[in-house]
Amino acid sequence: MNSQAWIQLAVFLALLMLLAWPLGRWLAAVAEGRLPQGLAPFCRVETALYRAAGIDAAVSMGWKAYALALLAFNALGALAVYALQRLQGGLPLNPQGLPGVGADSSLNTAVSFVSNTNWQGYAGEATMSYLTQMLALGVQNFLSAATGIAVAFALIRGFAARSSSAIGNFWVDVTRITVYVLLPLSLVFAVFLVSQGVIQNVQPYQDVSTLEGAASPPQTLAMGPVASQEAIKMIGTNGGGFFNANSAHPYENPTPLSNFAQMLAIFLIPAGLVFAFGRLVGDVRQGGALLAAMTVMFVLAVVTVTSLEQRGHPQLAALGVDPVASALQAGGNMEGKEARFGIAASALFAAITTAASCGAVNAMHDSFMPLGGAVPLLLIQLGEVVFGGVGSGLYGMLVFAILAVFIAGLMIGRTPEYLGKKIEPYEMKMTAVVILVTPLLVLLGTAVALTAPAGPAGMGNPGPHGYTEILYALSSAANNNGSAFAGLSANTPFYNLLLAVAMWFGRFGVIVPVLAIAGSLAAKKRLPVTAGTLPTHGPLFVVLLIGAVLLVGLLNYVPALALGPVVEHLMQAAAR
Repeated sequence: MNSQAWIQLAVFLALLMLLAWPLGRWLAAVAEGRLPQGLAPFCRVETALYRAAGIDAAVSMGWKAYALALLAFNALGALAVYALQRLQGGLPLNPQGLPGVGADSSLNTAVSFVSNTNWQGYAGEATMSYLTQMLALGVQNFLSAATGIAVAFALIRGFAARSSSAIGNFWVDVTRITVYVLLPLSLVFAVFLVSQGVIQNVQPYQDVSTLEGAASPPQTLAMGPVASQEAIKMIGTNGGGFFNANSAHPYENPTPLSNFAQMLAIFLIPAGLVFAFGRLVGDVRQGGALLAAMTVMFVLAVVTVTSLEQRGHPQLAALGVDPVASALQAGGNMEGKEARFGIAASALFAAITTAASCGAVNAMHDSFMPLGGAVPLLLIQLGEVVFGGVGSGLYGMLVFAILAVFIAGLMIGRTPEYLGKKIEPYEMKMTAVVILVTPLLVLLGTAVALTAPAGPAGMGNPGPHGYTEILYALSSAANNNGSAFAGLSANTPFYNLLLAVAMWFGRFGVIVPVLAIAGSLAAKKRLPVTAGTLPTHGPLFVVLLIGAVLLVGLLNYVPALALGPVVEHLMQAAAR
């Protein structure tokens, strides 16, 4: 990495921590219902919403009731998104007269946005009306993010509770997170994006003359309410772009400043939740340990992918047969990169969006070097726990923390405990389910895609690179990331259905056992700290936690990775 890349990374992390600390205080207050008196008018609106929906906000739920409410809420959301897509041809706010979306694509998109994956097998500006973008996709950007944070709150309450059968009220959590966290942050960020040049309108698409004048036909420029969706797309780690080019599009991401702000927005709530965790369990050092583990793994990923992309393609440098290509590669691998941002900003964005479960991209990962493209893939396959998605990153990392203390307990011959709660067989069974469900979906899904005739037909490249395209798609879907390797033609009935299954079970197949862990922990008494208690806030535990994430999170995928990016890298090296 050059000095510019190091400075950019240092400034990013410094600003992230500076912003996440006060946000963590606010998130903790929202989780506990400690809202300032100045918010009384909003609290009255909140109360009116509960009354209209027939919800008793004072009732706290056990984990089963919480899980059932969450599943029902998200299933209804998926039905609403599906219906709006299918019917959009006859609905208003459709100035381009776009027809209804096909059944398989509508199903895939509905599951995608409800599960916070935001995988897109379509070009947004050519497929979705303004109404669908706002009422279907935009609304789910808020609700899916709120669902993830609600699950994180429930798990934290499980650790913090002193023998209780309840973990909170799902309806209250989702409402407060949306009203007091997501909406205000999105409003402020949307206004900032408009100031940078992100468009926000409901005008028809514009036909403009190009610089060639009459010799060239007019070019159609897509319009739309972009800034409002772009804001929650980043803040909620959603990632679904208004346009097909996503954050490489100048109407979504016009300037280097907007690009840097979008990267900060992706990590803001995940980092804030870690600070909130420390406050809610009564020991800020516990949050600091999780944050240290996340930051170390993130920095390693950024340094690796940036260094690999700044080297350029070894075969072009060695052969030198194309002077233009060789000149471009002298500055690094610019293929698939936005010239406005360059390699350092593109590589940092790639690491951030795949460390979090965002999936927004400002460069095409398909054009990265083999091992450079493997870094975003690895970050996804770790389970999106390196900061991760809003809520999902924290509860995923806490599951690995449970695993880490279990391993430590085996080594020292003590019953493992974390934050004063004994980790017993039930918690370990649920932990195993959480850790294994996504690798099963990824590896089985990849095997199905490679063996079914419709699977390889979508590959944009032959050999190991094409294989990586499929592996990346299944990894992105099952881990609810949503980014694509960009070389796979996935908008087919086969891939729409296969990826929808991976997205749904990758999301809710993890959430349900996490809530089961929360319920089990909440019912246990907190044990006092003794001389034999394993400290879970120091450097030793940070190293143990990183080891658990890397070893357990990656071992499932080593054979699959060897067949893709590793083989492609060796082929490149052999061809020099």
